[in-house]
Amino acid sequence: MHRLLDKGLEQLTALVFKMGQAAEKVLTISIGGFVRGKDASEDVQELSEILVSLTVEVEEKAFGLIAKYQPVASDLRIINSYMKIAYDFERYGRYGWDISFIRKRLGGLKGCEEWIPRFIEEMGEKVLQMVRISINSLKNQDAELAKTISKIEQEVDEMYFQYLDKLAKEAHATGKCTISSVLVVRYLERIADHATYIAEAVVYIATGQKISLR
Repeated sequence: MHRLLDKGLEQLTALVFKMGQAAEKVLTISIGGFVRGKDASEDVQELSEILVSLTVEVEEKAFGLIAKYQPVASDLRIINSYMKIAYDFERYGRYGWDISFIRKRLGGLKGCEEWIPRFIEEMGEKVLQMVRISINSLKNQDAELAKTISKIEQEVDEMYFQYLDKLAKEAHATGKCTISSVLVVRYLERIADHATYIAEAVVYIATGQKISLR
């Protein structure tokens, strides 16, 4: 039997999926713009603001469903998880904006040694891979796909510390390059963390199990 709650859950799911599309787009634009030296701040800001607005919609919809229908445990698990995922998607937008702002304010990778842009591009590609896994596993409620994020998250963490170590020992870059690159690799590491949080939430939605993928 089709419940009244089901229609509300479908609407909530559609909102979260819409956030996922915007989140992937904002990070693709911001990371790509930073690596290529392109000012993408206007597009990134617009998408970031859309994500903030959608987060409010998700929260209002979720609280409305809880108040109106008093959902059972399995439905409540989905609703609570969606609220947490919406926050993580919003953080994608915030970090995307931070990356674009740093490029615009400090010049990004201008004056950097050749290895630095290559390193950040490689790290950015891994992070975007994690973002796509988090979104695709959510769309398909695929717990096994979500779990694959753990290995990449460890690789991103290792790259973060490798970068700091190498920068301290070898780099002779300009001050602006150093500041820009260190901030961005930190933002990338944090995006990876949020992708992992989403993957953990997907496993919880799909299986009811709370696990750590970090």
